[in-house]
Amino acid sequence: MNYWRERSAPYRPGQKTAFKVSRSKIELFMQCQRCFWLDTRLKITRPSSPPFNINKAIDELFKKEFDRYRAEGKPHPMMLDNQIKAVPYQHDNMDNWRHNFTGVVHVHEPTNLHVFGAVDDIWVNDDGELIVVDYKATSKNKEVSIDSDWQISYKRQMEIYQWLLRANGFAVSDTGYFVYTNARMDMDEFGNRLEFVTKVIPYTGNASWVDDVLVKMKACMEGEMPAVGDSIMGGPCEYCSYARQRTELTLAAVKAKSPKSK
Repeated sequence: MNYWRERSAPYRPGQKTAFKVSRSKIELFMQCQRCFWLDTRLKITRPSSPPFNINKAIDELFKKEFDRYRAEGKPHPMMLDNQIKAVPYQHDNMDNWRHNFTGVVHVHEPTNLHVFGAVDDIWVNDDGELIVVDYKATSKNKEVSIDSDWQISYKRQMEIYQWLLRANGFAVSDTGYFVYTNARMDMDEFGNRLEFVTKVIPYTGNASWVDDVLVKMKACMEGEMPAVGDSIMGGPCEYCSYARQRTELTLAAVKAKSPKSK
């Protein structure tokens, strides 16, 4: 199947057509309303980080591995080892749901926002409930967990996927799983090979916050540019703080060199 990415136009206040917002745009709003406004209204995006190509490769290999069991209708050994009574879910839309630029889609009627997010995997339990699964990869000297403060974004990510699937009429389990793999750093040599230890971590999600945040996002998009520091989570945005300090220093330098300042 061929996919293409259509660059969306900036949001126009009062527009009648549905406006696309990805799962990552919801996370951006949670982190900084000003950055979100600049992105959606003016298409001024935050500086991007380098792509995590090793993580991408691991994601693709996980998908191929679970797809083998999906085709057979059998549980993956990780499910058996963790006493998870489920099998990888088979559905005609799985490829669309897992693709970055399509994903699971729902048009939120109160805001006319076209919300979408690409899942890593979906399992189904014995009760017919869908289970959201997210692959994560890292390399650290300690056992992986989802207990750090910054990992709240992982949890919100899973909850948005749960919300999207429910909005499409599916029964969805509150419990999802992070298939979290950790490249070992205690080996004696590299030898053109990495060894991983994978942990399946359950997480009970609560997506009740999503509708309210979408309403706040739409109000933000309709309004004027928020002030620096406006955030659902509280605390300063490091991107906005950097931009303000750099602008202040630049203006001060320009003023110091101006003939009128002498």
